[in-house]
Amino acid sequence: MSAKIDFKFWILTLIFEFCLLNFSYAAPCYGTKMPERKELVAGLQSYAIFDRDLEEDFGSLRSMQDFFMLSYGIFDWLSLDLKAGSGNIKQRSPSAEKLDYTYNFAGGYGFRLRLYDAHKIKAVFGFQHISVHPKRTYVAGVKQKAVLDDWQVSALASYDLGMVIPYIGARWSRVDYIHWNGQQRKRRMSDPNKSWGLIAGLDIPIYEKIWINLEGSFLDSQAFATSINFKF
Repeated sequence: MSAKIDFKFWILTLIFEFCLLNFSYAAPCYGTKMPERKELVAGLQSYAIFDRDLEEDFGSLRSMQDFFMLSYGIFDWLSLDLKAGSGNIKQRSPSAEKLDYTYNFAGGYGFRLRLYDAHKIKAVFGFQHISVHPKRTYVAGVKQKAVLDDWQVSALASYDLGMVIPYIGARWSRVDYIHWNGQQRKRRMSDPNKSWGLIAGLDIPIYEKIWINLEGSFLDSQAFATSINFKF
């Protein structure tokens, strides 16, 4: 085995070990259009979680998030994905109690591995994480604070039709809702029976280095993401 292949093998091994450590833990998948080595992609993204059920009888949550994104091609087959912006959280209990946390800082990170690229077909494996830290609120004078942690691993495949590049895939995801009622802190996870989801999306080329991405997720949650992307 050559030194080059050996180096790639160890990079892949470390990445997959990192995924396994976080596997028991959704976020947009970005699609299969990745930057090449030393290329930079910048973009603006909006992500809406319309409904995500929490474990046991803790109700559900929603979230709206807006990001500035950067993706950098470390190698032709590996990209690093970063994002920063703002987001909110709306939590609903079965008894119809509502907690609304307004927009504040949100950020995320992840990476993608190109598994296959030939004959207009691409296959990509990805890991993404988003953390949302909205502004605190008060209920009957008691401070309420929340954090949303959104994790996923995914596998996608696309086919280039020229005018559009549709893709489809699957993911394993988990959302953690961390809530402070005064000084009392509790972590509520998303429904473990709704961890597997389907992904369907489109990349729509506008110019050679500009494209729009549309992506929906189903089964594990009801969510939709849209972004405009610029390659440098």
